[in-house]
This record gives sequence, structure tokens and C-alpha cells, in this order.
Amino acid sequence: MKDPESVPQVGELVRISSGRDKGQYACIIEVLDERFVKIADGDKRKVDRAKKKNIQHIEHLDIIASEVKNSIVETGRVTNAKLRFAISTYIDDNLLKEGE
Repeated sequence: MKDPESVPQVGELVRISSGRDKGQYACIIEVLDERFVKIADGDKRKVDRAKKKNIQHIEHLDIIASEVKNSIVETGRVTNAKLRFAISTYIDDNLLKEGE
């Protein structure tokens, strides 16, 4: 594990650093154990077909999408639209400020 203090949390936004989807953004929708999580982006990777991913293959952005986390805690699921909104809001707010 890269950083033992960075424990994955439901609703956390991540950047995929390895595999077919390298460089894309997603959101953690379930923590399976200390090594694996399930991620989805609501667009190419829908919630009902979430990807099981090793946490060593994702980059934590230290941003938790509160609407995604609250939805999962309250109802046990989240909509694809909420995931798309959370990811696009992050990209608009942070990446455009950096000039990318």
C-alpha cells in the first residue's frame, strides 16, 4: 500500500492509475476489504456493473462527494446521475483552475 494512513472511504473520488481505464476518474461505491474497493463513474462504468479494483491501482484525491456518500449510507445505493454529477463537479472546480 502506498500510504497506510489513506484508508478508502465510500464516496471518495479517485483517479485510476493502472489498467484499461488509466487516467479516468471514478468514485468508490463500496469498500470490500483492506485491499479491494468497487468503483464506478456513472457513465462508462455504471453502478450495477461496478469495477472491483485493488487500492494500489488507484490514486486518492482526498475529496469525498457528500451527495454520493449520503445516498449510499441512507439508501444503500446511488444513482449513475449522482456519480456523473460528483465527478464532473470535481473536474470543473479543480482541473480547470489548474489550467488543464
